[in-house]
Amino acid sequence: MTMQCWPPGFNYFFAKRVGDIMYLFDRRHRNRAMANLRNSFPKASEASLKIWARDSMRQLICLGVDVIWTTRLVKPDNFDHFVEMGDFRQALELLLSKHKGLILITGHYGNWEILGYVLATLGCPTVSVARPLDNPLINEFVLGVRERKGQKIIDKKGATNDVTAALSNGGMVGFIADQNAGPKGIFVDFFGRKASAYKSIGLLAMQYNVPIVVGYARRTKADAFKFTIGTQDVIYPVDWQDKPDTLLYITQRYTKAIEDFVTAEPGQYLWVHRRWKTRPKNEQPGLYD
Repeated sequence: MTMQCWPPGFNYFFAKRVGDIMYLFDRRHRNRAMANLRNSFPKASEASLKIWARDSMRQLICLGVDVIWTTRLVKPDNFDHFVEMGDFRQALELLLSKHKGLILITGHYGNWEILGYVLATLGCPTVSVARPLDNPLINEFVLGVRERKGQKIIDKKGATNDVTAALSNGGMVGFIADQNAGPKGIFVDFFGRKASAYKSIGLLAMQYNVPIVVGYARRTKADAFKFTIGTQDVIYPVDWQDKPDTLLYITQRYTKAIEDFVTAEPGQYLWVHRRWKTRPKNEQPGLYD
């Protein structure tokens, strides 16, 4: 309530200052962000890495402002004042056509929350798989924002029935696909290092023979509620038909697409995220410590 007493610009100014404080005093997360950035951009200067790490922490706090203002600002008749669709036309054609299903994936980049919200506002509701937030009160609030326009959020631990039902009925399922999948995941290259990815996305695409759209919502102004929604890649079933290892091909391709849009604006990625936590069994110990 207090934040909504002030215009969004003031909120973003304050959020960035909180992010700066986090960068200065939260040594553990700052060091993790810097380590991830050094390993991902070995040719970048130390000054650039520090700017990206600071911007990443700013971005995390600004995301909270985004969530609070989303339902107040974004409406069906004015969404284009705040969100530019960019090169999302191909994905929209798939969404609006009578297709037999679709998987939409993104990463912890920009404002990943606005992507599903805007699509639901336009009449393309999704079934999105997400992990509940640790704080139950904050989780309830964020869940309300996410589901305000018809987007359905389900816990990834019990998502099977809802996901399969949506795809069976020609619906759209959304995933944040850059999370560490643990030792049972499939290892793919992400910024030159092996990262564990969930097998479920590729397996679902193969089982239901549906395309995968890799999209993003990039912040275009640091002090305003302004974003561009774009498509990085569309993986059609025909693309994987002749591949010897179909699951690896699909998982590696959408992971590379996430890497590509992160590379365009590294400061908008959540570098404190432990994406490379699980290591392959045959990897040399301490290689990326």
